[in-house]
Amino acid sequence: MQTFPAYRIFNENGHTISRFVEMTLNELDPGTVVVRVLYSSVNYKDTLAATGTGKVVRRFPCTGGVDAAGVVESSQDARFKPGDEVIVTGYDMGVAHDGGYAERVRVPGEWLVALPQGLSLFEAMALGTAGFTAALSLHRLEQNDLKPENGPVLVTGASGGVGSLAIAMLAQRGYQVVAVTAKDDEHAYLKSLGAHEILPRSTIDLHSTRSLEQTRWAGALDAVGGNMLAWLTRTMQQGGAIASFGNAGGAEFHATVYPFILRGVRLIGIDSASTAMPLREKIWWRLANELRPAQLNKIACTVTFAQLPQVFSDMLHGKSQGRTVVHIG
Repeated sequence: MQTFPAYRIFNENGHTISRFVEMTLNELDPGTVVVRVLYSSVNYKDTLAATGTGKVVRRFPCTGGVDAAGVVESSQDARFKPGDEVIVTGYDMGVAHDGGYAERVRVPGEWLVALPQGLSLFEAMALGTAGFTAALSLHRLEQNDLKPENGPVLVTGASGGVGSLAIAMLAQRGYQVVAVTAKDDEHAYLKSLGAHEILPRSTIDLHSTRSLEQTRWAGALDAVGGNMLAWLTRTMQQGGAIASFGNAGGAEFHATVYPFILRGVRLIGIDSASTAMPLREKIWWRLANELRPAQLNKIACTVTFAQLPQVFSDMLHGKSQGRTVVHIG
């Protein structure tokens, strides 16, 4: 039987080990649709999974990659036929179901989104889970009354994949974007994406014991969690809303109820992996239309499949910027 390359995650003697292997279709997890993968991408979750830094893989061995974009090769699902261009992101991909770091992926048809008109397969992965998360966060914030005229919107983890795309999307929508970063050499990059102001992380007192501070932000997209999220709750405007989707700065945060009961601050959790299909399709439609970043080629770079391990290392050590697309097929 024909084999194809895959980047597989193993648990060997209690240690997470990742490497390239050859696989066959018979070794892939079950599903109704086989997709020939052309592109995948690298998210922080992928790095945690492949390196074992985060305990996110729930089954070993498992092919990594929470994102994939490609062409249907065979299908037992009437909604898809050979030759269809499709996207699959989230669900159990890359953590409990064989993911996109392989030339073939087999998934339930319920996980697939038809490639929206206006996007190429490459662009779909330049967006990927990061773009979907940024767009879903903005969508939820706007459902909670966020408008450009309300005031500035803060983006934490600004130079990362979600942050970079969020800045571009917000700026295109007319928002005044303030970007938080610890990297002094990223200021010009963030301004080029549409950030109105750069707030160095070193200027923020993340250990304040005050329950409330000066009101500043109409909205916020937070990739950091921890003390950063606690600080955000204290500095939101009356009725402001925070979209929380990351924990790079810690999974716990310590806050009081005062921002919520005295200022009406809203904390919105963003779960992009399990988004129901009707909303998932709507968000991808928006990504192909009014939320499609004009600077997508500036935000995304492309690497070969063989370069994947180096990308993990760079991301783990804070050396990455924007989005990385992996050319698989």
